[in-house]
Amino acid sequence: MKRIHVHVGVEDLENAIRFYSALFATQPTVVKADYAKWMLDDPRVNFAISTRGKQPGLDHLGIQVESKDELGEVYARLRQAGGTILEQGQTTCCYANSEKSWIDDPAGISWETFFTTGESTDYGVDVENDPRVARIRQSAVAATSACCNT
Repeated sequence: MKRIHVHVGVEDLENAIRFYSALFATQPTVVKADYAKWMLDDPRVNFAISTRGKQPGLDHLGIQVESKDELGEVYARLRQAGGTILEQGQTTCCYANSEKSWIDDPAGISWETFFTTGESTDYGVDVENDPRVARIRQSAVAATSACCNT
């Protein structure tokens, strides 16, 4: 069963943890110095916050799957959706080991699709500073510009 993922950048982690714990009526399942995550069943969402984003607000959305088969299904949907896909493969991010890919939607919002394979003691790859992501975003902007200027 798939789960929606939402990652929000915050300035004050402690204050944000208080707010979202009250909103969700539960404490986070993971808390680190720069990150917190709630694995909610109602609604079924992996909701994460961190101070690692480039600015406060929506950082990215995603779809978390529970098996390699589901990941294959979601990857097929990414290809049907069109756009430039960044296939990261096995990586460490957000204190977890995962296999993942990224795509930006037509509004420029990054979507992460991933299958978590274990926990990690460090945050891992900072996607915003990953040069592969920058190349994909540049090619997406160029494609959009070319499309809209004809």
